[in-house]
Amino acid sequence: MPYHPRLAMKHRKQRIGLWMIGACGGVGSTVALGVAALRKRLAPTTGLVTELPAFASADLVDVGEIVIGGHEIRNQTLLSAVRAMHRDSNVFQATTIKACSAALGRMQRNIRPGIVVGSTRQIREMADTGCVRRVSSPATAIKAIRQDLSSFRDQHRLDHVVVVNVASSEPPLAHKPAHADYARLSRALKGTGTTILPTSALYALGAFAADCSYINFTPSVGTRVAAIEEFARDRDVLYSGRDGKTGETLLKSVLAPMFAMRNLTINSWIGHNILGNRDGQVLDNPQVKASKLRTKDGLLSRIVGYPPHTQTSIEYVPSLSDWKIAWDFVHFEGFLETKMNLQFVWTGSDSILAAPLVIDLVRLTAFEFAAGRRGRMDHLGCFFKDPEGGMDHDLSEQWRLLAAHLVEHGAE
Repeated sequence: MPYHPRLAMKHRKQRIGLWMIGACGGVGSTVALGVAALRKRLAPTTGLVTELPAFASADLVDVGEIVIGGHEIRNQTLLSAVRAMHRDSNVFQATTIKACSAALGRMQRNIRPGIVVGSTRQIREMADTGCVRRVSSPATAIKAIRQDLSSFRDQHRLDHVVVVNVASSEPPLAHKPAHADYARLSRALKGTGTTILPTSALYALGAFAADCSYINFTPSVGTRVAAIEEFARDRDVLYSGRDGKTGETLLKSVLAPMFAMRNLTINSWIGHNILGNRDGQVLDNPQVKASKLRTKDGLLSRIVGYPPHTQTSIEYVPSLSDWKIAWDFVHFEGFLETKMNLQFVWTGSDSILAAPLVIDLVRLTAFEFAAGRRGRMDHLGCFFKDPEGGMDHDLSEQWRLLAAHLVEHGAE
């Protein structure tokens, strides 16, 4: 098995835990295998943004030192998940899985039953008996999450825990009066049988109650509620999101500025997406799909400054497993009213594209925490389709903001 010297880099020893919501799904299990493989120096650091030269002096936590834990509602282990992905999607090296199987087994000891309070019927039906934490109200769910995170931190003597939501997507949230401030929300959370908040938001509150950072890598609500942001400020914690930018939207954030800079008018941008895996299965629900389409389709007009005709579709194709394919047609107008078009096809493994970004976000959040900085991390917007703070969606501008932040804080 090859040894990859590019990983043999010296980073300051900081005990950081990564707690994943949906830990044994495609992204979570790929993150776990990646951390184990990089610890053993069995793979190169390709795909990790934080291994680029711009981050060399940032003194980031060593990837192999990250301690993995998480919540899961299905009777699946990290090892069984990566084996299934290898079989069904032809990703990972069989030798890597074999060499890391013991490490994945040790990580599995840190996986706890998740919650389904606030989940859709589709998610509740996916949950397996014995893999769900039984709670009487949203408030007790938050307490249970806080206890699991505190125990994980204490058991492994961690300096900090970063909670990352890589679970299935949720439908959009309808605003309720209790969402406006935390005092009202806190009272509403004590009610039994209430659906005042979806699961992703309860996890955010549980993370903040345990003094952990929270990263929302999904299009779900997460922290995008006024009362939750108020609680985050009161707890003086770090957070960022939402919806990891890994495929078609990543390309849009690169190509749309090109049309704007050349003064070429985009008349229409049509994108057709097909994907497999559990994420695709969940997105087959029209309500859940609406959340995803909102984050995928919103950036174009913000980049070019006018609303082109757009249409984005997402279809579930079970046989694709972890692979996703996007076909895009861009109809644009040039000099002397001449109409032209651009077409492209993007094919990628969903989990392989997402997992290194999760690791990047953990390292960069740990960097902020070690420096004593707190609050919303707007400088991480380049990782997300719908970044917090309503920032510029142009990838080059987002990258400039991240680089400027690193320079300002001594990582030059």
